[in-house]
Amino acid sequence: MFMHGDFGHIFFNMFGLYMFGTPIEQMWGKNKFIFFYLSTGFGAAALQLGLYYYQIENISLMLNEEGLNPYEIKNFFESSDLSASIVDRIGRNNLISALSAFNGVMVGASGALYGVLVAFAFLFPNARLMLLFPPIPIKAKVLVPLLILGDLFFGFSSYSIGPIAHFAHVGGAVTGLIMIWYWKKNQFDKNRWDL
Repeated sequence: MFMHGDFGHIFFNMFGLYMFGTPIEQMWGKNKFIFFYLSTGFGAAALQLGLYYYQIENISLMLNEEGLNPYEIKNFFESSDLSASIVDRIGRNNLISALSAFNGVMVGASGALYGVLVAFAFLFPNARLMLLFPPIPIKAKVLVPLLILGDLFFGFSSYSIGPIAHFAHVGGAVTGLIMIWYWKKNQFDKNRWDL
C-alpha cells in the first residue's frame, strides 16, 4: 500500500486519494479516515492473497493427483518449469496462472483507493464526475459500481490490461462498503428514540 511500481502509478493513486479522500476526511476527521483507508487497504490485500492461495493450492492438489510428491511440487513452483509432461494433463494456462500467483507481487494503494471511492459514492451519490475518456459527466453512484464491475470482468477473464490485481480493487471496495454500511447502521441505531 505504501510502495508503487513507478511514478505514474503513485501519481494517479495519490491524485485519486486527494480528489476523493479530501471531502471524506473533512466529514469524518483525520483519525477515522486513516483507520478507514488502512482497513480497506488490508481488505484489498486479504482478498488478493486469498485468491493467490486458492490458485496455488488448487494446482498443488492437481499436481499431487498426477503423482508428484510435496518436494516435486515445491520444486515446480520454484523452478517454473513448464517443460514437464504435466503441462499437457493439467493445462498450460492453469499452470501459468498458478505460477503467476506464486510469484505475484502486489504494490500500490489502488485497493485502498477503491474503498475511498465506495465511501465517496455512498456519501456523495449525486456528485457529478467528469470522465477523461470520453469526456462526459457521470454521477458517483453510477461510476463506482461500473469500475467495480469492470474489475470483476477483468479479474475473471483473460482480457486484463497488464499485471493488475483486480481482486485487490474489489477487496478494497467490499471492505469499504461493509465499513460504511456498519457505521451508518450504528449511527442510526444510536440516534433513534425508543418509544
